[in-house]
Amino acid sequence: MLPRLSHEGTTNDSEDEEEPERPLSEFYPYIRCALCSRFLIDATTIIECLHTFCKSCIVKHFFYNNRCPTCSTVVHQTQPTYNIRPDRQLQDIVYKMVPFLEESERKQMCQFYKERGLDVPNTVVISPPGPVVIKRQKKENIPPSVFTIPPELDVSLLLEFVGAEEGIANYKPLERRYVCVSGEATVRHVEIFIRRMMELSSACQVDVVCGDHLLDHFQSLKDIQSFVGEEALQDGLLVLHFGLVLPSQP
Repeated sequence: MLPRLSHEGTTNDSEDEEEPERPLSEFYPYIRCALCSRFLIDATTIIECLHTFCKSCIVKHFFYNNRCPTCSTVVHQTQPTYNIRPDRQLQDIVYKMVPFLEESERKQMCQFYKERGLDVPNTVVISPPGPVVIKRQKKENIPPSVFTIPPELDVSLLLEFVGAEEGIANYKPLERRYVCVSGEATVRHVEIFIRRMMELSSACQVDVVCGDHLLDHFQSLKDIQSFVGEEALQDGLLVLHFGLVLPSQP
């Protein structure tokens, strides 16, 4: 649930707990583009490092640079736009948190097409305002299970920690061993997730193994699952073992 913002004049039922009011500026690092410093429009995420920007901003950036503007990760040696994806969930959150942003963006798009004598696509046509009807659903009418896994999250992972090399300490246990992800995700994404969850230092290397195969960062989970076959599965889960090692000395 999104926290209530200070500019919203909503009222809660007496039975609901009072939510703390927070200024919108507190969420700027998460809903603004680092390139244009404006609210995200067509939020687009780099799949190598998971940083998000406006689509137009990041595409223009890739005209002269193949690195992420935030962390300088090489996105792709020759075609960095291959490794970006639309982040519709984040964009929906931005539109919900910033009043009238979506309406303003649609008006600008309509104006853009009309000034050039082009037909306005149906996706940007502004519907006439109508009465707002808010329906409150009674709690007893909510079915016992309303959560469904989105179809794009088509790989279920089981992450098994096999240990750390001597000299590595001060890491947190991995609490989330079961994860649903897209089959297009790579071993690099799994490593990033493990590093964040276990709060690992940059001096620590994460080796990921499936069966008897030491995996490379660029391999996608879908390719790993088809390559290793049934040997990689346990009750329908793709099992990945990982260990923490110190980087080899040159």
